[in-house]
Amino acid sequence: MIIEIDFNSDEAIYLQLRNQIIFGIATSHFREGDSLPSVRQLAETVGINMHTVNKAYTVLKQEGYVKVDRRKGAVIAVDTDKLKMMTQLRRELQVLIARGSCKNITKDEFHDLIDEIYEEYGGLE
Repeated sequence: MIIEIDFNSDEAIYLQLRNQIIFGIATSHFREGDSLPSVRQLAETVGINMHTVNKAYTVLKQEGYVKVDRRKGAVIAVDTDKLKMMTQLRRELQVLIARGSCKNITKDEFHDLIDEIYEEYGGLE
């Protein structure tokens, strides 16, 4: 998987990196047990500071996407706590739906958008 960082984006670089790795997991570029590049290696490859990569990895660990193994470094370890994730998604979706509602986005448009995005990740049925 190629990590692409938009240095002109308003989104923090560590969040872009975090999101790229999450997209990689969702699209099966990264699988359970895969090792991510070392902090130093990824920083050099992408052209960013090691502290930025470390921060992204720390956030991924806190969110349950990776674990740190002393021998392997950061390893994909998707948190299987579905109920916890559903609660978190509900909170995040409430805000997104409210924002969309303020911009006159209909329920059908929102559903179409979710379906479109979900299909990009091979949608689980």
